[in-house]
Amino acid sequence: MYRKISEIISAVFQPLLMPSLIIGFLLFGLPESEIAGAPNKPLIFFVVVANTFVIPLAILLVMRYTKVIPSLKMEQKQDRVFPFSMISLLYMVTAYAFYIKDWMDYKLIFTLFIITICLILLTSITYFWKISAHMMGVGGLLGIILAYSLILTGFNLLYPVLGAIILTGAVGTARLYLNAHTPSQVWGGFLLGFLVCFGAYYMVWG
Repeated sequence: MYRKISEIISAVFQPLLMPSLIIGFLLFGLPESEIAGAPNKPLIFFVVVANTFVIPLAILLVMRYTKVIPSLKMEQKQDRVFPFSMISLLYMVTAYAFYIKDWMDYKLIFTLFIITICLILLTSITYFWKISAHMMGVGGLLGIILAYSLILTGFNLLYPVLGAIILTGAVGTARLYLNAHTPSQVWGGFLLGFLVCFGAYYMVWG
C-alpha cells in the first residue's frame, strides 16, 4: 500500500509539473498588483503548461518508445543527461520567447529563467552525481512561495507555505521509500532547487 502511494506521489508531482505550479502560484495565488497583464493570465498559464510540461513529457515518451532511454524513471545517471539537456534547451527557448514580449511581466520572465538555471545546474551535476529532480522541483516551489511570504506585506501566504512544506515532505518520503535516491541525493536536489529559487527572489526583491 505504501509503495503504491509513493508511486502515485512520484508520478503526479513529477519535476515537469513544478514550473506549472510555480507560474500558477504567481498568476493566481498573489495579489493582482504583483503580476501585470491580468487579462492574459489564462493564456500565459496555458503556454507555460504546454512548453514546460506537455511538450517535454511528449519528448520523454518518444525517447522511451524509440529506446533512447530505457525507462521513464531514468534510474541511472547516464540515462538522464540527454533528456535533461533537451528539456533544458526547451525551457531556455520558452524563457527567451517570454523575454522578447514587451508586455510580459518581468517577474514571470525572471522566474522562467531561474527555473531554467536550476535545470541546467541539475543536468551539469548529473554528469557526476544523480541527485533528485523531484526534490529540486518541490524545493524550488517552496523557495519561491517562502520568499514571497517574507517579501509581501499585508498578504497572508501561510496556507501556500504549509502546503508546499507538506508536499516537499511527501515527495521526499516517497522517493526514499521507493529507493529511487539516497538521503544525500534527496537533500542535494532539495537544496539546489530551494537555495537557487529562494536566494534569487529574496536577493532581488527582498
